[in-house]
Amino acid sequence: MKIILLGPPGTRKGTQAERIVKKYGIPHISTGDMFREAIAKGTELGRMAKGILDQGKFVPDKITIGLVKERLSKPDCKKGFILDGFPRTIPQAEALDKMIKLDKAVLLESSDDIIIKRLSSRRQCRKCNAIYGIDMPPKKKGVCDKCGGQLYQRDDDREEVIRKRLETYNKQTAPLIECYKKKGILAKINGQQTIEKIFEDVVEALI
Repeated sequence: MKIILLGPPGTRKGTQAERIVKKYGIPHISTGDMFREAIAKGTELGRMAKGILDQGKFVPDKITIGLVKERLSKPDCKKGFILDGFPRTIPQAEALDKMIKLDKAVLLESSDDIIIKRLSSRRQCRKCNAIYGIDMPPKKKGVCDKCGGQLYQRDDDREEVIRKRLETYNKQTAPLIECYKKKGILAKINGQQTIEKIFEDVVEALI
């Protein structure tokens, strides 16, 4: 099963991806996670990506496509995968079409107001990268439930950056919706529901 998750930032794509991975046993490939890992390691790609992402912009297509192509060539992707954060532009979608044949494009939808409220309250663990927010607050403020690590607000979760990210999404990624709709593989899901209800709808769409 080859799936992509579409939707603006803050629509719980990562949370739903984790549940899909557990149910279907396919790897979750997040370009955001790959870039954050590169940033944490201080690689050349990481330094380049940080400067771009901190401005609420997308990393150039050429770099992102190369990163994804290399990941999809790994043995664990032979039986399928779920792509989160890619493609984000028409050129990326065209490049992906040359690599594989998609089974389904799942679109999680939500209003800008809810996205801004959700993301600006989000905190991530410095140690294990666990994420907390309005729906899943930590038991102790500022402390990770899983490993006891310190929670912090990512630079790209500041309100002014979130608005730029949404603007970039609407300009560059939204056209993909029509593209996958025409191909007959688009499934629209209401991302303003509870996490459990969203997952129920996702599973139904994948049948």
